[in-house]
Amino acid sequence: MGSDTAGLYSTDAGADALYDVIIIGGGPAGLSAAIYAGRSSLKALLVERGAYGGTTSQTSEIENYPGGLPGETGAEFAARISEHADRFGVEKVTGEVTAVNLIGSVKDIWVGDTKYSGRTIIIATGSEPAKLGAPGETEFAGLGVSYCAVCDGPFFSGLPVFVVGGGDSAVEEALYLAKFAREVTIIHRRDTFRAARSIVEKAEREPNIHFLLDTVVTNLGGESLLTKIETENVKTGERTVTQASEGENFGFFIFAGQSAHTEMFSPFIDTNDYGYIAADEEMRTNIPGVFAAGDVRVKKLRQIVTATADGAIAAINAEKYILEAE
Repeated sequence: MGSDTAGLYSTDAGADALYDVIIIGGGPAGLSAAIYAGRSSLKALLVERGAYGGTTSQTSEIENYPGGLPGETGAEFAARISEHADRFGVEKVTGEVTAVNLIGSVKDIWVGDTKYSGRTIIIATGSEPAKLGAPGETEFAGLGVSYCAVCDGPFFSGLPVFVVGGGDSAVEEALYLAKFAREVTIIHRRDTFRAARSIVEKAEREPNIHFLLDTVVTNLGGESLLTKIETENVKTGERTVTQASEGENFGFFIFAGQSAHTEMFSPFIDTNDYGYIAADEEMRTNIPGVFAAGDVRVKKLRQIVTATADGAIAAINAEKYILEAE
């Protein structure tokens, strides 16, 4: 999509004046950017298509964020930092971004049919773990089903844990979970791994890591927590039901890949082979005045604390860009 597409959309301005910064995405990175932008007295707009907090809002409890409140859920955390942004006068719009034009000194986005213009843009649209698609996966998300070992591993200390996947991430996270869990079972639909052989061999040496190969998960069940896992051997068709011991529940970690929400920006912004935005440590992309923050960016650690740090850096550098352009 080039700059000549702007005429296809409504030219009615969505604001009385040009915004200093438009932040796309209301997860921890976007909310952090909004707080820093608002505190710097920038005219800031935050656009979020759904619930503030992104995937964080689905987390049952946050234990590893500095300054987090004991027992605070992801949804409560998201509401707290969203209110923090409100205190600095950040404007908010709820809706789906349908088009963008990032070329030129003024950047334009459309939310539905309404156009918003800004001197700078911060892309904080995050990423989403690929779903397994098994019945019960959605119902038990946060109640046993997880997509982040670092986030949720300690909740399953002394309990049986299952890991689904055959790549580097799945095996590496299984090794991490083995520090907490009584036993870890890696479920993989094939009899060989995509993961590096050195990583697999390390897992094979761990006494509490086991392998369930040629196997797919067909159902997840339980009452309030995940206590039942049904599997099927893809070669023999044999079905197995694994039930948790009385008083216990399962941890079930899915590592089937991640997808970054960057389709809208890919005609303009440099991304890697997986769709993640290539931004430097100042959060700058290849387009002047366009920044990326949080899980949408190429990075090694995707956590709330790294996302909020990215958001702060992006907002500070957006202000610096505006001052230098004047």
